[in-house]
Amino acid sequence: MRIIVSNQTGVPIYQQIEDQIKTAILAGDLKSGELLPSIRQLAKDLRISVITTTRAYHDLEAEGFVNNVQGKGTYVLGQDSELLKETALRAVEKGLQEALDAAKLANLSSKEIHQMLDALISAGGNDHD
Repeated sequence: MRIIVSNQTGVPIYQQIEDQIKTAILAGDLKSGELLPSIRQLAKDLRISVITTTRAYHDLEAEGFVNNVQGKGTYVLGQDSELLKETALRAVEKGLQEALDAAKLANLSSKEIHQMLDALISAGGNDHD
């Protein structure tokens, strides 16, 4: 598993770690029962604080993506991938609703919003048509 973090994105580092691990789980790159790097090892590899990796792992556990076994490590949970996808869909819906609320305040038209979304999809390489 390869995780890349950046201070330039405006996204907290713990969130970047969470998002990349969630993506790997949903894509099937991380399998049920697979051991994640230890909190300390991940912090060392990424040259970040142990507190940051601890936050990411705790959030992932709270959301049901991983399970921390005291003294053994953090493992990917064997859950129904549809349940995990539903969790991701709820997060996307929440983000889109926040964006729509901001767009309404800015008096953006539906066409302008669609253009912005299309541009973001193209720039991010997330076009899964």
